[in-house]
Amino acid sequence: MPARRLLDTTELFANLPDAVIALLTARTETRTLERGDLLFAQGDPSTELFVVVEGNIAIATRSTDGRESLVAVIEAGGLFGELGLFDDGPRSADARALTPTIVVALGFEHVRAVLSEQPDLLWIVVRLLALRLRATDEALADAVFLDVPARTAKRLLELAGDHDEVELPMTQEDLAGLVGASRERVNKALALFVKLGWVEATGRGRYRILEREELTLRANP
Repeated sequence: MPARRLLDTTELFANLPDAVIALLTARTETRTLERGDLLFAQGDPSTELFVVVEGNIAIATRSTDGRESLVAVIEAGGLFGELGLFDDGPRSADARALTPTIVVALGFEHVRAVLSEQPDLLWIVVRLLALRLRATDEALADAVFLDVPARTAKRLLELAGDHDEVELPMTQEDLAGLVGASRERVNKALALFVKLGWVEATGRGRYRILEREELTLRANP
């Protein structure tokens, strides 16, 4: 996907004028990652944001003892790494490639220059931050009100999108981190869905959703 079209469809840049999109596109850099490559690490300085061209990026946090928790999977067209644009803080999480991945990078200074010249565009930034806050609130509510099978069902539906065929672009440990439970408990939830006939296991890391309505009901409190 051309960088200009990619920027034009992301939530931060979608409503920018064509001339601004063209200016920012000219300042992007393309980077190619192999599976497992680390794009940036928690605590690194923040100087640029990224959009996924193809592949999948895992956003994960680490505890002081080295344990990792997967908090998000960024797919093609997804924007990430933008928080430092607003506060100059260090990276709050790791970003690594779950699959062979291509991203475009855009330095914060270029975005800030546009916002300084056209401050009315800051409302777009406010909307983006509101979306991020809503997502955080939802994640916190899930942790409080949903049990492990419900959270597993919800994440499975999110990864599937509009498709019934799901190929998990991650290890079982990564999926467990995304659900916020142990690998054993997540595997038990998946096995339960298979036993109930809601999901069919079609291969290693591959599933077919058979009863989307039942899975959706299970994903709610």
